[in-house]
Amino acid sequence: MKPSRTSALHRHTGHWSPRRRITAVAVAITVLVALAALVAWTTGDQDQNRTTTPAAASSAPATKDRLGPPVPGTGSVAAPPRLDDPLAYARAAAGMLWSYDTRTTSRDQQLAGMRGWMSPETKYTDWPGIRSQVPDPVLWSRMRDNAQHATATVTDAKFPSTFKQALAEDPAALTEAYIYAVTVTGKQTIGWKDGGGGAEDRAVTLAVQCRPSTYCGLVSIAPRVAP
Repeated sequence: MKPSRTSALHRHTGHWSPRRRITAVAVAITVLVALAALVAWTTGDQDQNRTTTPAAASSAPATKDRLGPPVPGTGSVAAPPRLDDPLAYARAAAGMLWSYDTRTTSRDQQLAGMRGWMSPETKYTDWPGIRSQVPDPVLWSRMRDNAQHATATVTDAKFPSTFKQALAEDPAALTEAYIYAVTVTGKQTIGWKDGGGGAEDRAVTLAVQCRPSTYCGLVSIAPRVAP
C-alpha cells in the first residue's frame, strides 16, 4: 500500500497542546490564540518592530561569533544558514521542516539535524514541539520501507498581521528576547518507491530568534497558521 500523500512530518499537527508551544516571550496577542500561544506566554516581551521596518533585521553589526562555527548537516537535513534576518531564516527553517529523505537519513539523524536549527537560548525554545514534527520510530520505519522522501519549495514569508499590530501598539515590548513570528507558505512534494508521489500546499507560523550581533535560531512552531 502506498503511503499517504499527507506529509508524515505534519500528520500530528492538529493534536498538539497549545501549552507545548508556549515558549517565546511576547506581548499578549489575544486576537489570535495560536499566535499568542506561540509568542506570548513566558514573560510578555519580544523584539523591537522589525515588522514595520524589516530592513532593520539586516542592519545589525557584522560580528556574529556567539554561536561559533556552522552546524554541519545531518543525513539529508541541511545545515542551518548563518542569517540575521528573521524572514529569511524562517523561510529556510520551513523548507527544512518540510523536507526529509528516509532513504538516506535515520530518524535519529533527522532529529539531530533539526536540533541544530534551534536557538541556543533553551529557556525560550520549544524543542518538544519541533521534535513532534518527526513521526514515531515505527512510522518512520514504514516510511523508509516505502523510500518516502519530500522536498520543499518556499514561496513567501511574512510577519502575521496580529504580530505587526501588537508591535505597533508597543514597539519596545520585544527587545529582551528578539523573537519574531513569521508565517511561511510553500509547497511540499512527496515521493516514494515505484514512482508514487504527490504535492501539497504548506503553511506554518514559526517563532525565530534573531538577536543583534548573532545569527538567528528556531524557537517554536504555532499550532495554527497566523495570517
